[in-house]
Amino acid sequence: MTAIRIDGNVLAAKVRERIAIDVAALKAKGITPGLAVVLVGDDPASQVYVRNKVAACAKAGMHSVMRRLPAETTQAELLAVVDELNHDTVVHGILVQFPVPKHISERAVIAAITPEKDVDGLHPESAGALMIGEPGFVSCTPLGCMEMLKDIGMTDLRGKHAVVIGRSNLVGKPMAMLLLHANATVTICHSGTKDLAAQCRQADVLVAAVGKPRFITADMVKPGAVVIDVGINRLPESEGGKLVGDVDFASVSEVAGYLTPVPGGVGPMTITMLLQNTLVAANLAAE
Repeated sequence: MTAIRIDGNVLAAKVRERIAIDVAALKAKGITPGLAVVLVGDDPASQVYVRNKVAACAKAGMHSVMRRLPAETTQAELLAVVDELNHDTVVHGILVQFPVPKHISERAVIAAITPEKDVDGLHPESAGALMIGEPGFVSCTPLGCMEMLKDIGMTDLRGKHAVVIGRSNLVGKPMAMLLLHANATVTICHSGTKDLAAQCRQADVLVAAVGKPRFITADMVKPGAVVIDVGINRLPESEGGKLVGDVDFASVSEVAGYLTPVPGGVGPMTITMLLQNTLVAANLAAE
């Protein structure tokens, strides 16, 4: 068996075409969806992510606001910028790029963003809405993963067992909730899980968000399973320095039914869902 590759670039391009059409329709009514991205410090990876997000906005016809702040910015100064953006009517979505410098509380930053502009889906109000199945913004990476499952025909996971490895607020927890809402039976695994391999082998859908390169190997995967690799890890220069996922792609592709690559899998869908959330926020503001 050779796994069918779920190409995130192809799917993202298709979804972004639809988003661009909806953006154009909203602009015809005099409203341009706007995303504000705030970057504190000069982390190289964050700079790349932010640049990609701003470029994606432009391509979709959206307005973007880029706020770069020095690493020595205080928490109070950052919260003041967030408050300013909360009240800016041309900004419909706000994203503060994490990580921020250690002297700034990420929790405080998240709480400062008004829920109506929380397009990253991290505000406690957004998380609570997801928990009880009410409308609200959902973290972009899990949302992108669900879009990938939908693309291969897995919209109703009734009778399927889904295993999520990772329990972060950004990926693991919202991913589990979305799978549960899609009627899957869900198991959340983490560093304290006993016999992780046995848990993984039960999964019809396996989502790896553990942050360890090539951690998931073929012996941990049920034959024919759908494997979604959320991890992005850079190998040391001694091993080529390339990007790899949490899944050992070469071995798992011989066992799984579907598999996302890294790069070119979940990553493009994360930015695409950020655009979609911003569009939704703009439509809600228009109403």
